Amino acid sequence: MDVSQYLEIFIEESKEHLQTLNDQILILENEPDNTDTINEIFRAAHSLKGMAGTMGYTRMQNLTHHMEDAFSEVRSGKMKATPTLVDLLFKCIDAIEAYVDSIASEGSEGEDDHNDIIDGLNAFIKGEEAAPASAAPAASASSAPEASSANADVQYKSIKYADFERHAIDEAIGNGLKVYAITVYIDPNCLLKAARAFLVFKALEPMGEIIKSEPSVQDVEDEKFDFEFSIVLLTEASFDKVVAAIKNVSEIKDAVGEELKEAPAAEKEPESAQAEAPKASEEVKKTEEKKEEESADNKPAVKESGNNTPATKPGAKSKPVINRSVRVDIEKLDVLMNLVSELIIAKNGLVSASADMTENGGHSSNFHEQIEYLERVTTNLHESVMKVRMMPIESVVNKFPRMIRDLSKKLDKKMELYMTGEETELDRTVIDEIGDPLMHLLRNSADHGLESADVRLKRGKPEVGSIFLNAYQDGNNVVIEVRDDGNGIDIEKVRQKAIDKGTITEEQAAVMTDKDVVDLLFRPSFSTAEKISDVSGRGVGLDVVKSKIEALGGDVEVKTEFGVGSTFIIRLPLTLAIIQALMVQLGDEKYAIALGSIQTLESINVSEIKYVHAKEVIHLRGSVIPLVRLRDVLKVPGQAPDTDVLTVVIVKKGDRMAGLVVDNLIGQLEIVIKSLGKYIKINRVISGATILGDGEVALIIDANALV
Repeated sequence: MDVSQYLEIFIEESKEHLQTLNDQILILENEPDNTDTINEIFRAAHSLKGMAGTMGYTRMQNLTHHMEDAFSEVRSGKMKATPTLVDLLFKCIDAIEAYVDSIASEGSEGEDDHNDIIDGLNAFIKGEEAAPASAAPAASASSAPEASSANADVQYKSIKYADFERHAIDEAIGNGLKVYAITVYIDPNCLLKAARAFLVFKALEPMGEIIKSEPSVQDVEDEKFDFEFSIVLLTEASFDKVVAAIKNVSEIKDAVGEELKEAPAAEKEPESAQAEAPKASEEVKKTEEKKEEESADNKPAVKESGNNTPATKPGAKSKPVINRSVRVDIEKLDVLMNLVSELIIAKNGLVSASADMTENGGHSSNFHEQIEYLERVTTNLHESVMKVRMMPIESVVNKFPRMIRDLSKKLDKKMELYMTGEETELDRTVIDEIGDPLMHLLRNSADHGLESADVRLKRGKPEVGSIFLNAYQDGNNVVIEVRDDGNGIDIEKVRQKAIDKGTITEEQAAVMTDKDVVDLLFRPSFSTAEKISDVSGRGVGLDVVKSKIEALGGDVEVKTEFGVGSTFIIRLPLTLAIIQALMVQLGDEKYAIALGSIQTLESINVSEIKYVHAKEVIHLRGSVIPLVRLRDVLKVPGQAPDTDVLTVVIVKKGDRMAGLVVDNLIGQLEIVIKSLGKYIKINRVISGATILGDGEVALIIDANALV
């Protein structure tokens, strides 16, 4: 049975269960007796164990099984959720997350068994319930042989063996292997008994070779059996170990059996039956050979049966999985379906109008009506597709409370994270990229922003520092704010640090505004940390934030007050695929500027242009705005029009503005952004291209690079 087709679903659902565990254990840490939380954690851990077992990831299954064992003690009321257990559970989650990441990127779970975590969980259990915990496995191990002797009518005793199967058993015993005949009992309440049987086969594959199944493998897969089936296993492992592996599969009620010291004797049959024996034997042989061929890729050789690692994993055959899926509400798909049907109607209307024009010599009464109808439908279709691509930012930010909790312990600072606007939606493309920048900003607030408890008390602040993550929609943009009530940015310290590092000269520092000094923090390799730690100090962080956000078409703004706190404001476009743009002309070339970046359009007399540090600026409504001659920046051929009045597009990025001088304005247009690819060397102010209605290509200007 090939499970690789389910790999992407496995990874996606594993991440959901891991997030549930993170959220619920954070609640458990503050509310150790919350029954609902305890049950939710147990359910998520149990689901993870079953999924890992189904996919054949035994290390992940084993770790999750031990985690489930430890937590079942809490669930049953035998133990309390102490801080020690909470820390162990978080380590388990991190290890399982590492398994999932490895499966997604490499196709396998790796080689780390995380025995230190398992030992910690076992020690926790024994510390509270040492006697029962140690006695239970012994009783379980001895129960199988006793049960096998007590039940004379167990199914494995009535297995009929073909000659080649008896020969295989004798040969295995002669080679020093052990042969076990075992009957497995599935819980009668199990809904997917074939799946549980398959998990048993998968659990035993690393131990040796199953040479017999009763009913046959095909009947088991087709669920043509009751809640029990029998197998004959050739292995080097002990009986207790085999039974333990079977019982480790969830919803397996029991497993009983015995070791065969020799091949069972052939049964004498009536003469009428003997006539059919060769034919039946041949059919059985073909069935078994077919079964062996189907499982040949997954079965290890008998001599390797002592190895507990399967020779091949389902994930090892697959390419690394990059999760690009989006879960869509069925109502949104219904809207899309309706719009597509309207699009077909619009197409038919245009075909009809075209036929009328042919018949009437180029005139049609309803042609323009059909064009308007088509425009309405395509606009609605665009909006619906955008909604399908949109995802709540919650999928990114819900991992941050755990991160802040860990930083609080690591930095020995008391802090709380408050989040609002998690339901704010962003394009999936943006969602995939925004996680790292936000993580850097939050770590920055925790390490650099918040003061130590004694400093906060001296300043009259609460001992527990506060970090705020707020998201909201503002027009065609989404704004995400990361704010803290900490130390704020010490402007003079940053200024001096920049001088010491040689980033700026003392003369430059003297004329720099506070905002210019703050912008130095976004320079690569610039850090104000006094010592390097695994949290900060290497100068990697804010420069990554800036480059990533600007690559997404957004910008970062900083507001700070020393001793009060800092706010980092990120503005991002709602979508990266289709935007409203202003089309402008430079010579014979057409360019697009995103409408979200434009403040106003101005006509400026040449006489109004002033010079500051030899650069052109204009004074507009109390603001000094630098001019950017796009013709010069883009090296457009030809001469600029000789005119006394310039057409200027005022663009804004945060608090900064710039005036882009263009030849002519064409008008507003909805454009589809197309990437130019990494192999085309382009000016950094060009962010992509779009195809116009007449087939002409227009380049898209990135206003953020010019401000």
